[in-house]
Amino acid sequence: MFRKTSQDTQPQVKPVERVTSVLGPGIVWKGNLRGSGGVRIEGAFEGEVTVRGLLVIGETGRLTCEEVQANTVIVAGAVRGNIRAEKLEIRSTGRVWGDVTTVAFATEEGAFLRGQVRMEEKVELDDEEKSKPASVEENPPSTPPESE
Repeated sequence: MFRKTSQDTQPQVKPVERVTSVLGPGIVWKGNLRGSGGVRIEGAFEGEVTVRGLLVIGETGRLTCEEVQANTVIVAGAVRGNIRAEKLEIRSTGRVWGDVTTVAFATEEGAFLRGQVRMEEKVELDDEEKSKPASVEENPPSTPPESE
């Protein structure tokens, strides 16, 4: 009557985050990166990054942006910009110039961070707030448009 089925005895396995795309060394890229999956940057990237998954900045990687958003961020290279992630790890060769908002934070000896760290219980990674259309309830701008 109270017997467990074979499905109940199977352990729940969380999907493993892994790298599925690589920006190789020697590559310089400007633009915006959005999507899901794992990304490794070994070259130079300038622009906004919003990834549902893993983002790795390799030792030769350089990222310049206003804000990086990803579930997990591992920095072994250089990041100039704010980081918003559920989990952030700065390796011994990693350098970060910017503010950090995260749930879990780890560094190795020799890691560098110039900015503030804000620990939260939960970090929302939605970029939809920026891209959603204005609703009727929102207040219009208080300054009148400039005449030509």
